[in-house]
Amino acid sequence: MITPDDLPEVDEDVARRIILAARSIAPCIDSFADESEQKKDALAVLRGVADEAPAKGSRRARAQRIGSASIDYWDANTWHAEDRALLRSLCVPATPLGLPRGSFPTERPVSSLWPEKYS
Repeated sequence: MITPDDLPEVDEDVARRIILAARSIAPCIDSFADESEQKKDALAVLRGVADEAPAKGSRRARAQRIGSASIDYWDANTWHAEDRALLRSLCVPATPLGLPRGSFPTERPVSSLWPEKYS
């Protein structure tokens, strides 16, 4: 299980928010064994996200604009698309190239209406 102690670079509350956001992206991350490669990969992504978290005293302001006076705050769920994709990839089982991911029915729904086969 990934805990805030695994992300010592940031405040514990920020680490908890990052982990919660990660669980919503890839729910399988808590099932990784402690010394597994998958957990090390997940921690590498989470540490990258944690490195981009602003310092506590900055009020986590991400951007400010003077024209029409707006401010954007950093959010623990504001991740780069690459980080999301990398984390999701840890929960997808590996399949050989060219094969579909998933199972698909061999029969069509209308076959139960008309059991005869026409060619």
